[in-house]
Amino acid sequence: MTKIFVFEYLTGGGIDPALAGAGSLADLSALIVEGRVMRDALVADLRELDGVQVSFASSRFETVDPALAHCMAAPGESMTAFVARVAREHDYACIIAPECDGLLLHLYDAVGAARWLGCAKEAIRVASSKSATAACLAAHGIATTPAIEPGQAVTHTGNKWVVKPDDGAGGLDTFLFDDFAQACAEFDARAAQGRNPVLQEWVDGEPLSLSLICDGERVELVSINRQQIGLSEGKAHGQHARIVEFDGVAVNQIDTAGEQGEALRELAKRVATAMPGLRGFAGIDVVWHPSRGPVVIEVNPRLTVAYAGLSAALGGNLAAALLAAHGVRVQPGVTNETGETREARETGQSGESRGPGESATGDRPTAAAARAHDARPLCGVRP
Repeated sequence: MTKIFVFEYLTGGGIDPALAGAGSLADLSALIVEGRVMRDALVADLRELDGVQVSFASSRFETVDPALAHCMAAPGESMTAFVARVAREHDYACIIAPECDGLLLHLYDAVGAARWLGCAKEAIRVASSKSATAACLAAHGIATTPAIEPGQAVTHTGNKWVVKPDDGAGGLDTFLFDDFAQACAEFDARAAQGRNPVLQEWVDGEPLSLSLICDGERVELVSINRQQIGLSEGKAHGQHARIVEFDGVAVNQIDTAGEQGEALRELAKRVATAMPGLRGFAGIDVVWHPSRGPVVIEVNPRLTVAYAGLSAALGGNLAAALLAAHGVRVQPGVTNETGETREARETGQSGESRGPGESATGDRPTAAAARAHDARPLCGVRP
């Protein structure tokens, strides 16, 4: 029996709502929802696999079915110490956490390379920075959005500009400006506060995300997803701006075997070549520009919210492919933690039969239940 620990930072106790500012509570609530969606989808997939015993991290802020194997940090125990302790009790650990403030890197060190099911440390380090990612990809001839210093204004011809955290992800704390001088003022204000911003040109086009399974040699484009991006009016340090909001993702929207799919498949391979160490599940955010084609916005070296809808959409168990990408082989026919064999589950011999979209623990979560962005201001409360 292969023992796997699943830790999702927000639902695993990484953020205490009592420590969040009033202005952050709405964002925190949404983030916890999407964190739980990812965690529950992965746990449900793993529980369906023969030869796998899975447990997951929870916290005092949720009620968990006592029949499900789960654990919590001890009072006063840091998240890194908790993850390190529980990981040692398992064969492998799947970690879902934002890259901000070096969090995902710290958790990598806590787990250790031998038990880590995810991208390699160097790939996480590069992907944790928007500017480093852009520089890495540009050096390999991949269309991307390079980081801009305010003094470089004369060399750029874009008509919209975005300012966001260099180590964040998604839409939170991301502002769009029509005026370059105002974008520079926002950049300078954040930099003065030590908030590590990045300034980039805005790319018009269709926002997409690519879901990949990487095994170190091959890259499989599992799904092409459409991202739902909204803009709302707002102000940033007194400057007029639009707030970029990530409102969800619709999975498996474009045929991977079609012309556009083939182009994105080749792009995924080139990105993986440029960033060695992408392993298991990874995501690439892309904008398909009307004339330039696909432009890479960022690389996510971890599970993304799109995962939640993919097993059901594809009619298979994506966790099996994730484990195989790491060379983890589970024994067919061995009972899972519920005591059932796969044959019994599929034929209903051990109880009521389930459809392909249901997990052993009940209804499978869907990606529609979550918005996909990571909250930089909320990171690092309990390192």
